[in-house]
Amino acid sequence: MIKRFAEASIFMKNYILFGILLLVLFGCASQQPSGGTNTSTNSTVQPASGNPVVVLETSKGNIEIELYPEQSPVTVNNFLMYVNERFYDGTCFHRVISTFMIQGGGFTPEGVERYTRDPVILESQNGLHNGIGYVAMARTGDPNSATSQFFINVVDNPVLDYADAENPGYAVFGKVISGMDVVNQIKSVPTSTRGFHEDWPVEDVLIIRAYLKQ
Repeated sequence: MIKRFAEASIFMKNYILFGILLLVLFGCASQQPSGGTNTSTNSTVQPASGNPVVVLETSKGNIEIELYPEQSPVTVNNFLMYVNERFYDGTCFHRVISTFMIQGGGFTPEGVERYTRDPVILESQNGLHNGIGYVAMARTGDPNSATSQFFINVVDNPVLDYADAENPGYAVFGKVISGMDVVNQIKSVPTSTRGFHEDWPVEDVLIIRAYLKQ
């Protein structure tokens, strides 16, 4: 009897230890990877050493975007030129699709398209992906046509990644590291048609100011 009780005690002890181990393993697996963006809070992720960060001061709050010059040198340089010229100041998010992305950087609230620099080459084969919170350049059907307009993915959009020459994708060049709650506010605003533009917010969502964070 004593022997059986001791064996049972050892079994129960091992069973409890095994259960704790499982909880630890599953708990670790469910944690957000280091450097990921929390899409439900305003937590800030520290940028990689040396990476520039641009702040978008919007009418809904601030969004901070870490840029990736190592992976997308041409695209980042182009974006920073627009930022430094204060091109984005006074523009708006003119295309908002809650299950897709939010797009801005080209139009004033009155629907006037701003004059841009020459387009840049497409850098979609850089190892970056169109996941939630990642920022990419908008373009036309011509792969090398991106100028000033950009979009922030609000869902994972693997269909926008480079696939082949027929499906060249969209160049990711940055990621939201703070203000994803603001992005989520913007994606939820009511939209309508304004002129020839569909999915335009009924209430203007302004980019009041864009600047390089020091």
